[in-house]
Amino acid sequence: MESCDPELKIVHPDAAGIDVGNETHFVSVPAGRDQEPVREFGSWTAALHKMADWLKSCGIRTVAMQSTGVYWIAVQEILEQAGLEVFLVNAQGTRNLPGRKSDVQECQWLMKLHTYGLLRNSFRPPEEIRGVRTIWRQRSRLVEEAGRRVQQMQKALTTMNVQLANTISDISGATGMAIVRAILRGERDPHVLAKLRDSRIQASEEEIAHSLEGHWREEVLFELKQVVASYDFQQQQIAECDGEIEVRMGMLRSHPQQEAKENEGIAKKKGARKPRKNQPGFDLRGELHRIFGVDLTRIDGIDVMTAQMILTELGPDLRAFPSEADFSSWLELAPRNDITGGKTIRKKARKSKNRVANALRMAAEALSRSDSYLGARYRKLRGRMEAQPAVKAMARFLACLVYRLVTKGQEYVDKGAAHHERKRKERDVATLQRKAAELGLKLVAAR
Repeated sequence: MESCDPELKIVHPDAAGIDVGNETHFVSVPAGRDQEPVREFGSWTAALHKMADWLKSCGIRTVAMQSTGVYWIAVQEILEQAGLEVFLVNAQGTRNLPGRKSDVQECQWLMKLHTYGLLRNSFRPPEEIRGVRTIWRQRSRLVEEAGRRVQQMQKALTTMNVQLANTISDISGATGMAIVRAILRGERDPHVLAKLRDSRIQASEEEIAHSLEGHWREEVLFELKQVVASYDFQQQQIAECDGEIEVRMGMLRSHPQQEAKENEGIAKKKGARKPRKNQPGFDLRGELHRIFGVDLTRIDGIDVMTAQMILTELGPDLRAFPSEADFSSWLELAPRNDITGGKTIRKKARKSKNRVANALRMAAEALSRSDSYLGARYRKLRGRMEAQPAVKAMARFLACLVYRLVTKGQEYVDKGAAHHERKRKERDVATLQRKAAELGLKLVAAR
């Protein structure tokens, strides 16, 4: 923009644009490369290979296309196998031009923008990470479905006035499922059912028996039977996903820092913690430490599920983001200030469906009662602003911590809430001393 020549510079002379669709794809190449610079190809695999051959015959080296649904995945894979560079761009960055829109105009517009280097390539993790991500997302969907089945079980029991949910905290636990399965086998005596109580349950056997005096209905029992069968099937599928995730994560390369420790025989192997509910059955924390090179779970608020989300969505290498500011901006956690005339005229929060950002927001909310440095920092933010901006600000701070730990390979050390309070008091005293000096006064400590 500061150049003497205001004309646009051609960055990618051998560029093409593709308008991706469900049934057909429209492809545009520069004029003069072919008698038909815009062609339409089908969505089947043979047509995609034909598209790649035509692009190569036209001397195309790089291609730009929008991330439309999931239709672009097969196109990108085949074009990359053919040796073409593929730019996957966000549709929001290409549709700011007013006027009528057609498939032909869209692919030509993409080609023109890409030719002048006006498009940003989307971030995609490596292939081996994408495989783990697919299975992890499937597992997350199964966990959500299993949660809905638990709600249906509770609804069926409440319909029959079986108030089991009021005496135990989780009906999907050992006691709850043992009682539900006994009911489905035909047991109706509340005292016999109450004897299935686990020793860790706080409610007494008499209280549980009192809550199991229900009004039994055959149609609701049939519904409960099907819901339990569906729940068991989903638990089986979750276990299968855990096994596949364990195999695929075992194939991921260890962090160089961890490899050096293993080769020298100084790597410390911590005992595997017993997984909590809905967590994979293998030592996920140890695998994450091996791959990242640092233990992200040492950051207050971030558990193994949040760290696994970061791995599956981003991978262990964050060098694609030049700085922590770029990283937080990609997560849509950075503030968006519209400035004109040197003044901020609008602060508009950007909507985001980023899974990592949502996980970090939940981790930030978990710090409300944490007796740690991060907990004290979040409570301070919460006292200064409303809940949603405070959560977002704390999530951004957690994202910066994750970026620093992963890129620099340093372990996190909590300084404690007392350290944060001491630093806050020191800042307050320094501010008061500066204001007193401006007024020609001197701040004296009270005796």
